[in-house]
Amino acid sequence: MFFKLFLLFTLVPAIELSLLIKVGSIIGTLNTIIIIILTAVVGAYMVRLEGLGVVYRIQRNLLEGVFPAEELINGVMLLIAGALLITPGFFTDVIGFLIVIPASREVIKKIVKKYFEKRIYYYHH
Repeated sequence: MFFKLFLLFTLVPAIELSLLIKVGSIIGTLNTIIIIILTAVVGAYMVRLEGLGVVYRIQRNLLEGVFPAEELINGVMLLIAGALLITPGFFTDVIGFLIVIPASREVIKKIVKKYFEKRIYYYHH
């Protein structure tokens, strides 16, 4: 677990730095900064819209007497997407936008569910 976290906290910033340097050298520092700010603003707006939809669906499920498990997962994924989108960088922005878009979020959710199902299965057997 420590090794995975170590890779996450060293590899992702290294990728971000290299992308920022490369893009900055091609389009210029100011344009790169503008893009970073723009993606954060657009991303935050998209997360807000999707989040409001999730909250509405959670309320609707609860009123119908249905436990909103899928919507709670969507809510957690949107929180992660929001954090990724306000983090400066292109790599995290791409992942964040993929999570915000409902169609790709469903694909990512299936992959994450399979991962956790395997982990739970191997933990208990």
